[in-house]
Amino acid sequence: MSFDAIAMFFLLAQSGLIQPAPAAMHDSLYEKHAAGLKQKYDLSKFAVVVEPPFVVIGDEVPGQVKQRARNTIKWAVDRLKQDFFTDDPTEIIDIWLFRNDLSYQFHAKSFFGDNPSTPFGYYSSEHKALIMNIATGGGTLVHEIVHPFMRANFPGCPPWFDEGLASLYEACREKDGHISGLPNWRLALLKKAIGLKAVPSFYRLTSLGADEFYGENQGVYYSQARYLCYYLQEKGVLVRYYHEFRDNRERDPSGYRTLVRILGQKDMKAFKKKWEKFILAVDFPEG
Repeated sequence: MSFDAIAMFFLLAQSGLIQPAPAAMHDSLYEKHAAGLKQKYDLSKFAVVVEPPFVVIGDEVPGQVKQRARNTIKWAVDRLKQDFFTDDPTEIIDIWLFRNDLSYQFHAKSFFGDNPSTPFGYYSSEHKALIMNIATGGGTLVHEIVHPFMRANFPGCPPWFDEGLASLYEACREKDGHISGLPNWRLALLKKAIGLKAVPSFYRLTSLGADEFYGENQGVYYSQARYLCYYLQEKGVLVRYYHEFRDNRERDPSGYRTLVRILGQKDMKAFKKKWEKFILAVDFPEG
């Protein structure tokens, strides 16, 4: 490059006509955010790992925090984006991984002023953070990772599908290069509800607003939504259902009509009996 060309490059850069490469801008935003966390909190005993679209902060040994960022968070993000999501969350979200219940309870209170209502972990919209007791395993973490991606890619997603898909991956593995949900502890509750004939119709489930979905019967609603997603997964149509539901959300905001079409079922009462028989045959050993 000639002297004149170099001089012109610097003049353009100083004038703002040449912008940093998008990747460099992207990385610098995360690094700046991580630096801000270190100023805001006493992180002398924490490792901080940038794993876009998250910043991971943990009080285990640094190698363990990096391993969790790579083997759980990146693993899940890559596979969720492969099948479902194209856009990252619009804001940086912190993932706090506390090494045990004592650390989780103490830091939730001292850092965020919270008294956790769950031993596993939760999302704080105020602090834009996932706050986790990682000693309980990575299932809740993967569950919570789904939600910010759903908000970014499917605005207005009804609670049954938002929670159904998220809870599907509370227990998961890789199958043929894709993320795949496994039976988990919610199965026993659902089987009990089936026995008591306490499982609502799918029209009812998909019509629930947030207040009712998260109300006193949320255990049944969560488990029904999860295992409807599990059924769709096992029949090979879950990914297709997500994309068609999202693309048709203005005409079908609950997803019910799309569900009927994807299933090829005109009689949803008959399908519910078929689905319940399928669920009762699923095995998940307790204890």
